[in-house]
Amino acid sequence: MARRLGPVIKALRQQRGWTQRELARRVHVTDEYVGMLETGKRKNPSLALLKRLAKALGVPVAELLE
Repeated sequence: MARRLGPVIKALRQQRGWTQRELARRVHVTDEYVGMLETGKRKNPSLALLKRLAKALGVPVAELLE
């Protein structure tokens, strides 16, 4: 069963000891946007953003979408 994107991003971010603000800075979005992704208030980010998130978190894009 596929996991939701938000909890995956949050778990990976927390494993790295980063705040939402730190991840947002690394992927060039606002910390509010990261928060909305993590809580599911924003769904279906662009492929470009998924690639930036994956690169910043050091994982393949597919891992974000598992």
